[in-house]
Amino acid sequence: MKSDESIFAVKEIMTEFAGHTGLSPAGKFPQRYLWTDAFAVCNFLEIYGRTGEEKYRLLALDLVDQVHDILGRHREDDPRTGWISGLDEKEGRIHPTKGGLRIGKKINERKPSDPYDENLEWDRDGQYYHYLTKWMHALNRVSRVTGDYTYNIWAIELAKTAHACFTYVPLSGGRRRMYWKMSIDLSRPLVQSMGHHDPLDGFITYIQLQAFTAETSVKTVPDLNPEIADMADICEGKTWATDDPLGIGGLLCDTCKLAQLISNERFKQTGLMEDLLDSSLTGLESYVRNNSLTLPVAYRLAFRELGLAIGLQAVQKLKGLIDASPDAFDRKDRLLLYIEKLMQYIPLSEIIEKFWLEDKNRKAPSWTEHRNINMVMLATSLAPDGYLNL
Repeated sequence: MKSDESIFAVKEIMTEFAGHTGLSPAGKFPQRYLWTDAFAVCNFLEIYGRTGEEKYRLLALDLVDQVHDILGRHREDDPRTGWISGLDEKEGRIHPTKGGLRIGKKINERKPSDPYDENLEWDRDGQYYHYLTKWMHALNRVSRVTGDYTYNIWAIELAKTAHACFTYVPLSGGRRRMYWKMSIDLSRPLVQSMGHHDPLDGFITYIQLQAFTAETSVKTVPDLNPEIADMADICEGKTWATDDPLGIGGLLCDTCKLAQLISNERFKQTGLMEDLLDSSLTGLESYVRNNSLTLPVAYRLAFRELGLAIGLQAVQKLKGLIDASPDAFDRKDRLLLYIEKLMQYIPLSEIIEKFWLEDKNRKAPSWTEHRNINMVMLATSLAPDGYLNL
């Protein structure tokens, strides 16, 4: 846990975010974006947990409702109306995630007759699997903090829908694969390639949701074991190494979640944890050689660097988890050796935070053009436990 000084900065950033995006005070046209909002929910919960101030718990719940009400429905510039699940108004409110959730991009999705434009596709709406897993995590965190199991049920319903639509077996046969991007109504793929870490994110997140269900007395929740088995098959034999800072940070965050599941006896295979640590170390060594943190601000993307900063802080939690439950971790000596090597990179987290806390750097177009996501990721890095903890 960081110092109390950090939480004051986080409160300031998240209050500004709430006002700027139309969350609080509620705006006529709120700016909702699924990835950003998933981290924001976790940040509000962390502030609540650290300060006990009820308004931040309510901001997290209000944000969940606003995301479902906006990103769970068709766009205003779309001839289709209502819930993207196709459910009527009443059922849609009861099951707001059953149709998935839109990304929240500014431009509508590509029509079936439109030619594919790789650059333009980044700005078009649709559904991303790795955004959906972030939202599943946020909903699970809400359930854990509030004790209201409804949010975890919504996360499981989202997992069921996403898995059914994003994963497929090729017509030519072979192993199950995944699409990277789907249409708003999940009826067709918009980008057919598979995201590098998507199956890993899904595998760990499904186990997380299932584990929480096992801890509760709720017995009517759908079982995710078939989906977990599918993801395990997709993950088998995959390599996870990347030199993208956001990707490395994501691997380290996934490792932290996995370690918590292992220490709570909800997952047994520490071999996957070793693979993730090895991949993270390989990626960090490559990233540091590139020396991109010395580039001028115009050539840097804050949210990608801050994703790495968040992941590096996950490393600090790993040793504590192993020390607290040593019998739960096979080959713990090898795990601790990897962690020791990774810890030499932890100072990068403070370097990244310090750079983006400087006012002049937050006036650069590279910050202002991605203001909302940058603000939220900076806040998460300053108080990461709300996101890193299960």
